[in-house]
Amino acid sequence: MPPAPALCLLRLSALGDVTHVVPLVRTLRKARPQASIAWIIGKGERRLLEGLEGVDFIEYDKKSGWAGMRALRRGLRERGLPDGRFDALLQMQVAARANLLSAFVPATRRIGYDRSRSKDLHGLFVNERIPDRPGIHVLDAIGSFCEPLGLRQTEVVWDLPVPDDAREWARAQWPDDGAPTLLVSPCSSHTLRNWRPERYAAVADHAAGLGWRVVMCGGRSQLERDTTDAIVAAMTHPALDLVGKDTLKQLPALLERGQLLMTPDSGPMHIANAMGTKVLGLHAASNPARSGPYSDLRYCADRYDAAARKYLGKPAAQIAWGTKIEHDGVMDLIAVEDGIAAFERYRADHPGR
Repeated sequence: MPPAPALCLLRLSALGDVTHVVPLVRTLRKARPQASIAWIIGKGERRLLEGLEGVDFIEYDKKSGWAGMRALRRGLRERGLPDGRFDALLQMQVAARANLLSAFVPATRRIGYDRSRSKDLHGLFVNERIPDRPGIHVLDAIGSFCEPLGLRQTEVVWDLPVPDDAREWARAQWPDDGAPTLLVSPCSSHTLRNWRPERYAAVADHAAGLGWRVVMCGGRSQLERDTTDAIVAAMTHPALDLVGKDTLKQLPALLERGQLLMTPDSGPMHIANAMGTKVLGLHAASNPARSGPYSDLRYCADRYDAAARKYLGKPAAQIAWGTKIEHDGVMDLIAVEDGIAAFERYRADHPGR
């Protein structure tokens, strides 16, 4: 790379995945502080990461179709790029829409995924690939996008941009009275990854019976509202219901205040992990080693291998890395006792809570 390269990142969604990109940005900025970094990103994802220093966000509306792609190209042409091109495009999303969008980005080097991770004709839109390393976490795969540029991601740093007023809002939601807090974010956008409300309620009641505060959190979708209502109705202890009451800038601050987050494979899982909060991840439809909380898997309830054996007829070690097992009823493989056991592992490691 030149000393001050012009780089373009393309990762539109989703919240968890763009959180995985932040350590790569930190690596690039540390190694090449004079680089200019543009990031083509989705609307909600931009709101989450707004304020990330050293990055010029270019918002793309996935609903805008060809017109939006052409408008993006016109905007890029007006940026005064050297030779009218980025030195490198890091194409970190293999979905068909993202692949097509990448064709509208002028770049000399077009770096994409290795062949094993490619799909939707991804290989037609790139001229270089990251190393093929099977069996690694999604965050590490994204981090390896700096390697064709002669760099290595040797440390993982998030330091998400959380404004002071977001932290003030989070602090105002419950008192600092010494009680540990279990946050529950019950829904993934992939509905087959979601657990039954009565099972969430049972684990939450177990925590509340031990003196923990239970706080419900989540977005404004009807699914999240209905699921939360069902959980709260099934509980015998009270819970603080904050579902739909925070913004995307307040969400990291809210997750930061809890000691433990119970959630399926979801955006809040990865945001909480980035903020230093431990995660009780619920995994049967997806492999926690690939897409669980990156920093610490000790408190996950993991039934992925049982799901592979039941639905695919072979153990997880014999199926392709990254296989999703999103079948009806797959999350029922995680029993209430699994969730309570994971919670108790956290308590055992953190005496006094």
